[in-house]
Amino acid sequence: MTIPDHARTNFHTLLRAAADGNLALMECLDSRTSEPRYVLCAVGHDGIDRVFTPFGHLADGNPYDAYLPPDPDNPQGFLVPAQARSESRLLAAEDKGESNADQA
Repeated sequence: MTIPDHARTNFHTLLRAAADGNLALMECLDSRTSEPRYVLCAVGHDGIDRVFTPFGHLADGNPYDAYLPPDPDNPQGFLVPAQARSESRLLAAEDKGESNADQA
């Protein structure tokens, strides 16, 4: 799958902001639900004022449950929820050093 140009541009902006020390984590309220969100922002300067440009928020709870990643066996598809849960358990076990996967 191809990542759209605007997403690549935003990603590179975030990388530059982080490298320059101009990245902030800001608590905001979701405009639809009024739930708190922790938003990644690039920090710019407009004269003496700072400008915060929001790029996205951190996932609530377990991020492995929030997203379905691309299917490594199908470049046009995504894992289904059962596959993603299985993959996330494998990754969590690897993080704890509990994986049965072969180590290189």
